[in-house]
Amino acid sequence: MLGRLSVTETVLIAGNHDYLKKDSYYRSFPWAENVHMILSSEPSAVRLPRYSLAVYGLSYFSKEITEELYKHAKAKGLMPYEILLAHGGDEKHIPVKKEDLLSLGYDYIALGHIHKPRQICPGRIAYAGALEPVDKNDTGMHGYIEGELTAKGCRTVFVPAASREYIHMEISVDRRMTGYDLREKIREKIEEKGVQNIYKIILTGQRDPDIVFDYELLDPLGNIIELVDNTTFAYQLDKLAVKNRENILGQYIESFRGSTEGSIEYQALCEGVHALMETRRG
Repeated sequence: MLGRLSVTETVLIAGNHDYLKKDSYYRSFPWAENVHMILSSEPSAVRLPRYSLAVYGLSYFSKEITEELYKHAKAKGLMPYEILLAHGGDEKHIPVKKEDLLSLGYDYIALGHIHKPRQICPGRIAYAGALEPVDKNDTGMHGYIEGELTAKGCRTVFVPAASREYIHMEISVDRRMTGYDLREKIREKIEEKGVQNIYKIILTGQRDPDIVFDYELLDPLGNIIELVDNTTFAYQLDKLAVKNRENILGQYIESFRGSTEGSIEYQALCEGVHALMETRRG
């Protein structure tokens, strides 16, 4: 596919997930003339005279590299413009420091490894991120970085290009809401945000103790990957405490006095009260 591009040169390096094993297909694949795979474990350059450009990089030969391999990978002045491809940035995958990278002398440094777009130094150093989100916690926009190198410097812009996003969305519930009402509210919120996206729905608020939500029916459009129920039961705790001050229910409520709504303690209070109420009904 890359070989079909008529005016584009592609430069690749292998990262920690596709590192160069002895039998790596990267080593023997017949790359097209306009595709340049850097197979060295030391910083090496691909010269592209057509663009007055040299692109530097190195490939991983293991899953983890703890050495700061880019710290001394200075630009060599092989071409008027020079770019570094660098993969890593954490303690197990070639640690880097912004100051070290800026001192290397490149016109631009294209970083990989982190899936979310992130500017390290505007117009100089950036993570483009993954073109598409790769898991349910990989929220936010995804796309690519388009840049232009001229005698005036480097200009970059992030271009959103992903077909869809993972979105975490809270849905507030109240004690008057039925399962049907909740389903329609979820549908409405998803249609507002975009039906092409994939959602993690977090239910919050208080619901009627007698209402049991059928979670399988709360996915009206088939694009909810996870549903988390953080609701509590809407008991009138003060009245229950007074009415049951002489028994275990009243004592249990009293033991949580002062807990704030939304806290773990308050959630434990509501769950415990519900369990005790259910025991009575049984």
